[in-house]
Amino acid sequence: MSTDYILSRLDLQQIASTFLVLFAIIDILGSTPIFISLKQRGKAINALKATFLSTALLVGFFYAGDATLKLFSVDIQSFAVAGALIILIIALEMLLDVEIFKYGGPSNEATLIPVVFPLIAGAGAFTTLLSLKAEYATVNIMIGLGLNMIFVYIVISAADKIQRFVSENVIYVLRKFFGVILLAIAVKLFTSNLLPLINNL
Repeated sequence: MSTDYILSRLDLQQIASTFLVLFAIIDILGSTPIFISLKQRGKAINALKATFLSTALLVGFFYAGDATLKLFSVDIQSFAVAGALIILIIALEMLLDVEIFKYGGPSNEATLIPVVFPLIAGAGAFTTLLSLKAEYATVNIMIGLGLNMIFVYIVISAADKIQRFVSENVIYVLRKFFGVILLAIAVKLFTSNLLPLINNL
């Protein structure tokens, strides 16, 4: 693909639309209390690793999402329901002050789960990319996605500073508030995909 062809496909409106849609779906600012909560519990989050893995997953799914799911005989509804269940568990942790996920990997990291999946590269972001693919030029989608990933890195990196400057009471209240929001998102994602899934059986 030549540089001239790529430049001819550039569209600022498509880039802006892609950025805004993915920004709303990923909602990295809304996940900040989760990052702070995980760090308070001694769970390491590597901002660079999380950004790289999220970008790789989203780009990979953009190009091979349909084929990959078909390879494992999994439809997008099943994938979305699985993501909704993980979000539901995270929401319950935040609301009930319990630890369900143990995050007990070799380095006790929470980078892959739940930060990369489902918080950043979740079912909502995957399905959004597939939808945009049908309407926008690939180069514009990739630029919009790249801008989002830069913002993701900045927010995760700043979580420690936010923790230092915001009182524990405020963080606690935010954690409960966003726990309710996450619970609502999980319920919506679950119910909107469960019926199509049942109908396809």
